[in-house]
Amino acid sequence: MTLRFRVDETQGAGDLVMFEFEVLPKARVPLAHFHRDVDEAVYGLEGTMTTTVDGTRHEVGPGDVVFIPRGAVHLHENLHEATARALVVLTPGTIGRRYFEEIAAEAGAPSGPNPARMKDIMTRHGLIPA
Repeated sequence: MTLRFRVDETQGAGDLVMFEFEVLPKARVPLAHFHRDVDEAVYGLEGTMTTTVDGTRHEVGPGDVVFIPRGAVHLHENLHEATARALVVLTPGTIGRRYFEEIAAEAGAPSGPNPARMKDIMTRHGLIPA
């Protein structure tokens, strides 16, 4: 998974966070969760991202959009043979670069990710594992 932030909290943007989200073929990221206080929109740029929202699968290809309201359980994955790329907008912008840095550090820990620490990082940033 690769993220390229276009707008984030480090730029003083409190209203939204925007990033390009690249997912390799056959990858699933992250685990199913919901946002307590944040709405999310996913706009397809390249390939096909499968975004499941409250049990309904959406195939998000170039030009397609799926809106994920706060409280909706969702999961992103790439079930296809080509890399998928999407533009993701989170509003308000309370889940930013710091969350992804912390979760990546824990996921890459030498001893492997600790599920309790992963859950703690998620909940501190307003993501609730489903």
